[in-house]
Amino acid sequence: MIEIPAGSYRMGSSGFYAEEGPVREVEVDAFAIDAGPVTVAEFARFADETGYVTIAERPPDPVEYPDADPSLLVPGSAVFHPTPGPVPLDNPSRWWAYVSGADWHHPWGPASDNADRQDHPVTHIAYEDAEAFAAWAGKALPTEAEWEYAARGGLDGATFAWGDEERPGGELMANSWQGSFPWRNTGARGWRGTTPVGLFTANGYGLHDMTGNVWEWTSDYYSPRGAGVERGAGVERGAGVKGGAGVKGGAGVKGGAGGKGGA
Repeated sequence: MIEIPAGSYRMGSSGFYAEEGPVREVEVDAFAIDAGPVTVAEFARFADETGYVTIAERPPDPVEYPDADPSLLVPGSAVFHPTPGPVPLDNPSRWWAYVSGADWHHPWGPASDNADRQDHPVTHIAYEDAEAFAAWAGKALPTEAEWEYAARGGLDGATFAWGDEERPGGELMANSWQGSFPWRNTGARGWRGTTPVGLFTANGYGLHDMTGNVWEWTSDYYSPRGAGVERGAGVERGAGVKGGAGVKGGAGVKGGAGGKGGA
């Protein structure tokens, strides 16, 4: 794990998405965090030792979906599908679709597997799954403030975790969409989708994939008041996101006060 020193920084951004604001000064106590996202191999060890079954592997509870066709209440998860051409970006359902049988074992559906991606971050992980893994590992999910502080790598106010230039010297610094979203992806260093953990240069704290690769869970909910709200504090699940409640743009677990994991 990587020790992150205590300090203060300007959290958030006013230049991109509304939910990233307002920019505010935040103080963070010292903590430790894993150097990279939880990999498929690491999550497999957890599942093998505990017998844990993820949310995506369980059928939806018919009590929660009383009007649903029972034939549709089957295990599965959302899978990204490139569109055949340019589309309006106002509706993510144009490129995300629920796929029966998709889960962390089968990232694109029941006919797929991740046998050759053991060093990639684990995907199709719900918040409950991330919490369970962290508890097993003797760790905890970071707060949003801790996660962003760690992601910045000591660069307060920079546009990216490595500075203000997207591609310094022409170098691709993170696994992000290359091409025209959501239909044409030229790939990041030959990969389309996730990349092996540690493929790209670490940030100033020695952390990998804090930008790009996968979305990540934090322990608190997004709040428009400018500070994360503790889960169970009267906030509806899913109230404000980067891809889901408490999801950040790069997955995580901390130690000490408690880890880093894939979403």
